Amino acid sequence: MKSRSESLIRLKKFQVDEKRRQVAQIEMMISDFERMASELDQQIEIEQTKTGISDVAHFAYSTFAKAAMTRRDNLLNSANDMKGKLEAAQDGLAEAVEDLKKVELLDQREHQREAAEQLKVEQSEYDEIGRLRFRGQ
Repeated sequence: MKSRSESLIRLKKFQVDEKRRQVAQIEMMISDFERMASELDQQIEIEQTKTGISDVAHFAYSTFAKAAMTRRDNLLNSANDMKGKLEAAQDGLAEAVEDLKKVELLDQREHQREAAEQLKVEQSEYDEIGRLRFRGQ
C-alpha cells in the first residue's frame, strides 16, 4: 500500500510541477510579446519624429512605421490570446495542486490509522506481559 500511495504522490507532484512550468512559460511568452510591442512603439515614435509625419493616413507616412504597427498589433493580439491560455493553465495548476493535497491527506490519514493500529497491538502486548507478571507473583 505504501509504495502505491507514494507512487501516486510522486505522480501528482510531477503533474503539479509540469503545470507550474507551463504557467511560467506562458507568463514569459506574454511578457516577451508585450516587451517587443513596447519596443516597436518606441521605434514607431522615433520614425514618426524623424519623418515629421504622424498621420497614418498621410500619403508619405513611413512604410517602416506601418509595418511596425502591424507587427505590434499582431504581438498584442498574441499576448491577449496567451492570456486566455494562461487562465486555463492556472486553473489546471490549481486543480493539480488540489488533487495533490487530497492524495497527501489520504496518505496521512492512512499513516495515522496504521500508527493507531500499531499502538493497539503494542498496548495489548504490554497488557499481556502485565497479566503474566501479575499471575506469576
